Amino acid sequence: MNAHLTRRTFLVGGLVGLTGVALSACGGEPEGATEPAVDEAAAGTVTVGVDGVQEITVLVGDDYLFVPNSFTVAPGQVRLTLTSIADQLTHNLVFTPGMGPVDIAEGVPILAPGRSETFDFTVEQPGDYQYECSFHIALGQIGTMTVAA
Repeated sequence: MNAHLTRRTFLVGGLVGLTGVALSACGGEPEGATEPAVDEAAAGTVTVGVDGVQEITVLVGDDYLFVPNSFTVAPGQVRLTLTSIADQLTHNLVFTPGMGPVDIAEGVPILAPGRSETFDFTVEQPGDYQYECSFHIALGQIGTMTVAA
């Protein structure tokens, strides 16, 4: 009976250990995933990088809003970073075709919660350019980039 108890203890202990390993592999972030460092106070502030490119960070969350929902740049090259502070929702940022002086093809096609993506584009013609989350435009998730000389 003592040998049976030892075998049972061994089997139960091994099963518990394997379950722990399996569960730890299922949780957490995917390998290489990082949460972006977010300075919410600086979001919406257009700065000029050392390379002369205008830089702006736009935040998206679970509230169907862009922060900021408007910003102004000068004609030239722009580097836009879309950062998700959402816990659940996936977003994108595209410039609405036909809703600006010229169409801007660049954007972020899909952004998972807690991720960040940057894209560069050049805009020369002054005016207002609407951007949107095409997944949530019906809920009013739009913004405006103004290009002013």
